[in-house]
Parts: sequence; C-alpha cells; structure tokens
Amino acid sequence: MQTLLPHQTVRELNERFERAQPHEVVRWALEAPGLERVALASAFQAEGTCVMHMASLIRPDVEVLFLETGFHFAETLAFKEQISERLGLTVVDLVGNYTIEQQERAFGERLYERDSQLCCEINKVRPMFEALQKLDGWITAFRRESSPTRADAPIVDQYELEPGKWIVKVNPVANWTRKDTWAYLNEHDLPRNPLYDLGYASIGCAPCTRMRFEGEPERAGRWAGLSKWECGIHQREAKQQAELGGSS
Repeated sequence: MQTLLPHQTVRELNERFERAQPHEVVRWALEAPGLERVALASAFQAEGTCVMHMASLIRPDVEVLFLETGFHFAETLAFKEQISERLGLTVVDLVGNYTIEQQERAFGERLYERDSQLCCEINKVRPMFEALQKLDGWITAFRRESSPTRADAPIVDQYELEPGKWIVKVNPVANWTRKDTWAYLNEHDLPRNPLYDLGYASIGCAPCTRMRFEGEPERAGRWAGLSKWECGIHQREAKQQAELGGSS
C-alpha cells in the first residue's frame, strides 16, 4: 500500500523533531514535498492559538478547520472571531448533517447526556473525516501531558484514514508542557479564551465541559462525569482511550 511518506522517513522525522522548536515542525508540515494539501485543526484553545500564530507567519492563507457543533461556549465563539481577525486566519467551519433542532427531532433532546459517543460522532467525527479526505496532512495542537490518551503521541504520525487513503498528522507541540504554552502566549502578546481565567483547563462544547479539579489531568473536565477524554477524531488516541477503559 502506497503511503505519503516512507516509514523510515517518519521515524527519522520524529527523532529530529523531538529536539526541534515547534515552529520548525510547522514550517516542515506546510512546506514538505508530498504534502500538498495541508490544513490546521483547532478548537481555538491556548495551544491552538500558538500553532495558528506560527502557521500564520509561514503560510498566512492556510485553512483552519473548526468543528462548529452548535454547542460551543459564547466565549469560545467570540474569541474565535477575535483571534481570526488579528492573525488574518482563513477559518473553515465544519458542520454536521444535523442542526441542534434536527438532532433533537432525530435523537431526542440532550443527546450529549444520554449518548455522548453518538453526539460526538455526528457533530465532530463525521464532519472532520469528510474534511480530512480532501487533505494530505493536518496539523493539531495537542500535548502529551494533557491526558493519558495522548501520552505517547508522536510528533509526526501517518495512518490510514480509510482503506487506501493515507494521511499525515503533525503534532508540533506534542512535547510542550502547559507552562510552555503560556510562555509562548505571553512572549507574543497573544490573547486567550477568557474561560481559562475562570478555571477551565480544556475547553470543548459547553454542555460537556466543566472546570478541572486539582490533581486531575487537564482534559478531565471534558465530557464531565464520563471516563472519556477523546471525541474520536484522533484515531490513535481514541484507541488508547478504549484500552484505558474509557468511551471512544
């Protein structure tokens, strides 16, 4: 089966990028031969702001994929507009096949409380899957220390999106700490979602996000009350979640 990058190249890149600065990784992802169609995926959290800033300095017109689920905090949507204007971002809103009203008619009210896996599937996984089918690579902003499911994430990952369709996923800040994230924001005078100042550590859809309790992993406040850290769009991490005994 033909992959986009030789497996040996992926191994060598991971060894090299463990010692590189994230902006070098972003530059490689946006300029690498063979990865002609690349986009960023962002929920406009702190790490995403850093990566979007790096990318905007290299390729200002790169698309930023945003999952518009219809359930975001008002603060997230306002911040999205603020930082998009400041950085001149080209944001593509990805939406599922159901509006909130259509989802309620089809599956009943408050699906996110009764079946979070299905809610994520129709509002996040399917729209992102459709967008990724058109790409050779995508860039994320997640960090290994944010949850147990991401602890072993490589900086460069290559996987089969579907039979015969390979894609490269690049995680330029995978080995960053939370302290690194805030240091970058401060160094470049970048704003952040105001929900962080209220005590949120990881910000997703409003109905399923709570503040993190002391001692918990950062993403423990996602899908409150469930042993779930992933929605399913990250295949490697979703598999790790299942192995750890959580929902996938």
